[in-house]
Amino acid sequence: MSQTKEILPSAETKKRKNLDMRAGDTVRVSVKIEERGKTRTQEFEGIVLARKHGNEPGATFTVRRTSGGLGVEKIFPLFSPLIEKIEVIKRSKVRQANLYHIRRKAAKEVKRYIKNVRNTPDVIEEEETKPELEEKTEELKEKSETEEKEKPAEKTENVEEEKGEAEETENEKEEEKK
Repeated sequence: MSQTKEILPSAETKKRKNLDMRAGDTVRVSVKIEERGKTRTQEFEGIVLARKHGNEPGATFTVRRTSGGLGVEKIFPLFSPLIEKIEVIKRSKVRQANLYHIRRKAAKEVKRYIKNVRNTPDVIEEEETKPELEEKTEELKEKSETEEKEKPAEKTENVEEEKGEAEETENEKEEEKK
């Protein structure tokens, strides 16, 4: 029944103690995940909202990212052996130690988006009438095609009529000459 805890090597703990990671930084955390007896690494990239408990063994940091339109937050222990590496991708200058207000800001944006979607019923009605518009355009195309087919026939009739009129005028001219 004795469980063995995996302990980080001392070099790794020193690196993590000296890691200059603050709220507002964008980080990529590589985490070991064990599934069906296999171990793989999964990266979680996001903004650091807070870092708690300094550099002591129980230190944690909270990372938030947006995945599929939803905000996802994870709290990682700084000295966890399941974390392979922590990369600081981007530094940001922030005025607060904890950025929990980003949650409310994101929620407001989502509410605003939903409100705008609810207030646009015209768009939905237009989408519902698309089949009707397609039918009308098909009917107009058919009419224009039939008109085009009739026009050449009319032109040939007109040409024949013009030829007939030309012959009549020639005949009239000849009669006048006589």
